[in-house]
Amino acid sequence: MTSPPAAQVDLQQLVAATDTGGRQPLGWQAKALAGIALVWSLFQIYYASNIPFFLTDLTGWNVTLNSDSARSIHLSFAMVLAALSYPLTSRSPRQHVPLYDWALAALGVAACMYMVAFSDQIANRAGLPTTADLAMSTIGLVLLLLFAYRALGLPMVLVALFFLAYVFFGDQRWLPEVVQWKGASYGKAMWHFWMQTEGVFGIALGLSASMIFLFVLFGSLLEKAGAGNYFVQVSFALLGHLRGGPAKAAVLSSAMTGVISGSSIANTVTTGTFTIPLMKRVGFTSEKAGAVEVSSSVNGQLMPPVMGAAAFLMVEYVGVSYIDVIRHAVLPALISYIALLYIVHLEALKAGMTGLPKPGADRPLTTKALGFLGGFGGFGAVCAILYFGLDWAKSVFGGEVFWVVLAGFVAAYLALLALAASRPDLALDDPDAPIGALPETLPTAITGFYFLLPVVVLVWCLMIERFSPGLSAYWATVAMIAILVTQKPLKAAFRGGRSIGRSIAQAFRESFQDLIVGLIAGARNMTSIAIATAVAGIIVGTISLTGFHYVMGEFIEYLAGGSLMVMLLLVAVLSIVLGMGLPTTANYIVVSSLMAFVIVDVGAQNGLIVPLIAVHLFVFYFGIMADVTPPVGLASFAAAAVSGGDPLKTGFTAFFYSLRTVLLPFLFIFNTDLLLIDVGWLEGVFVFIVALIAMLLVAAATQGWFLVRSRLWESAALALVAFTLFRPGYWLDQWQAPFDTRPGARIEAAAEALPPGGDLRVVVKGEDFDGNMVERTVTFTFGDPGPGAERLMRDAGIAVRLENDQALVDDLAFQGPAEKAGIDFDWQVASIQTPADRWPKELFYLPALLLLGLVVLAQRARR
Repeated sequence: MTSPPAAQVDLQQLVAATDTGGRQPLGWQAKALAGIALVWSLFQIYYASNIPFFLTDLTGWNVTLNSDSARSIHLSFAMVLAALSYPLTSRSPRQHVPLYDWALAALGVAACMYMVAFSDQIANRAGLPTTADLAMSTIGLVLLLLFAYRALGLPMVLVALFFLAYVFFGDQRWLPEVVQWKGASYGKAMWHFWMQTEGVFGIALGLSASMIFLFVLFGSLLEKAGAGNYFVQVSFALLGHLRGGPAKAAVLSSAMTGVISGSSIANTVTTGTFTIPLMKRVGFTSEKAGAVEVSSSVNGQLMPPVMGAAAFLMVEYVGVSYIDVIRHAVLPALISYIALLYIVHLEALKAGMTGLPKPGADRPLTTKALGFLGGFGGFGAVCAILYFGLDWAKSVFGGEVFWVVLAGFVAAYLALLALAASRPDLALDDPDAPIGALPETLPTAITGFYFLLPVVVLVWCLMIERFSPGLSAYWATVAMIAILVTQKPLKAAFRGGRSIGRSIAQAFRESFQDLIVGLIAGARNMTSIAIATAVAGIIVGTISLTGFHYVMGEFIEYLAGGSLMVMLLLVAVLSIVLGMGLPTTANYIVVSSLMAFVIVDVGAQNGLIVPLIAVHLFVFYFGIMADVTPPVGLASFAAAAVSGGDPLKTGFTAFFYSLRTVLLPFLFIFNTDLLLIDVGWLEGVFVFIVALIAMLLVAAATQGWFLVRSRLWESAALALVAFTLFRPGYWLDQWQAPFDTRPGARIEAAAEALPPGGDLRVVVKGEDFDGNMVERTVTFTFGDPGPGAERLMRDAGIAVRLENDQALVDDLAFQGPAEKAGIDFDWQVASIQTPADRWPKELFYLPALLLLGLVVLAQRARR
């Protein structure tokens, strides 16, 4: 293993400055900083485990923590590490922590722990803050913004200050009347933001404390165990021999690393230091090599199960299970990655590139095919055995299944580790060294199969046991700790040798050191995320206090002029702007809090009912694009630092490559099949195949190359075919109306006729809170059969009365579906809509495929 060059050291410092803090103190201060981070990780493991309940039962002392106390402690640790790790200015010392930062850290802890120490008194005077309450709230809020500036940069602080300014000055007469609100006193605002769970200590920080930390820690331990290097090496063994192989390997390794990484910048640098030089050596320019790495690394934030921690936030914001979030998000992410691989292939074709030499390249084609099919079939068989075998074990062994699974885990771990010990440990080669033959796939893969066991534990807990994401991550982390501590000693034992006792003892010391370093790194990686979720609570708190999202909705609706597509484009642009300079977690919180409501509301007014998960994924995708888009795109600057290319050109090229990612959110807004909503497994496979073909055609159209260089009409035809495959319903809607419309006065009869689980689509109109006439389309899902009036109130939360052949809203159930949809008293049920009996939309695939065949014939003639 060669020592890292100076440029790589600088890049490591860049990642540290962004993710863990640019200050690296010496002496006792370094030990103190590491000790605080270590204690934070241990506290989070303690909080996620059953140990507090066990100790409470054993001693009789209540040592359990409620959610509010855990959030305060969580933010206390984050504030301390932010004060000690992130210098205040560029001139602040890097080698030691100045006295004022220790003082700021102490004040931050005092402000956070104030709610824990005086929780009973605060609860008894709810809404009536004392002078001490206001002082601590002010100190805490000011310090939070200061630490946000240090850990996250100025953009996040400016966004938070804008919302704070709206709280205090939003009632001023010099503001346009449309954006004014009634205003709040200083005491009410401080109580809202700091002293209760509507602001800083809200849902986002709660998820950071209960779920996000453990997943980040799990990824950190997995990386420290060597999984990151393993993913890179396996990717090169699999794809390095193909045309443009290093770039394809970069995409695959970034996808695998992105699954465990919460930072697109760290992903870019971690894999990019190896992949970008190799891409350049096979013919990619500096900018294109950097752009490929940026596109694939940023896409890692879209890949389940972590999704830059946004997956856990969607659970709360959308109100669906974690498994559902993963199911909805996985198809677009996979399609986007495969399309990026195809873009890389097209770039390699344009430049006439070749792959790297691979051992066994002269083997017969039948041998290669059998090897591929055997590997693919073996992987499928293992997945089936794990899924059905674990499910079977649960049904057979009942309450003892934990010990059975534990024994199986240990046996599998020992077997896979013995297999790995039969091969030398992987070393990350110097990318600047002469290119030799690529490693063989199977010998490379077997050196790290055991890294998949903690992932199996995670999947088992989530899919079979149906544990919460936090508890599932806890058990996966426990499994990862066991592997990290034992892998080196057991390898030494399996390999034997004359000095085996000394080797095992040395391996134990190294493993324990790796564990400590992994726990410290996990906590330091969480610092900026925890601060970001706390600051994002200011935005969320402002929205809940002032209703600012309604103002934003009216503003965008005014600019869009009633056009749904213009509205979506405006939301997309604003999501990118709001996301510039923000980490993934804060990015999603901000854009979803402001923009999700706009899509739902304006869509309903235009007759488009969009599932909430589709809306949140839409704004999340465009928020993530801020990491790519110049002039802020931090991942593009990191890649340019590796490649030596121009940062802006790298960013624009990466954005061009990411057009497939930009297109997907628009498509799944109108075609929710892409999110596997109400789609079975067989239909899901069909949707995946069709959507994948369509996205590959989009890539070919934007790259101007299919079988050969495309002419303009051929690129346009490919884009048209792709659109038809993605959304065949558009053409069918032009030919046949999607719904049959009936008078709204028949709503009770329509509700009574619906079968259980049936949907009723209703168009309502009336006067909103501001006196404007609005029209909205909503869908109600009905349960058990019964009289129409009874089902309407029970399942839709609405009662109607008939006046002059019109159905008017007479009553609304509190927090029922109708009230949540924005329907008010005396609104008119204008019409009811039922799905029309019309042709299958898939018929339009036929002319699309004929047009595709025409393009293929035209290009084959030139080829």
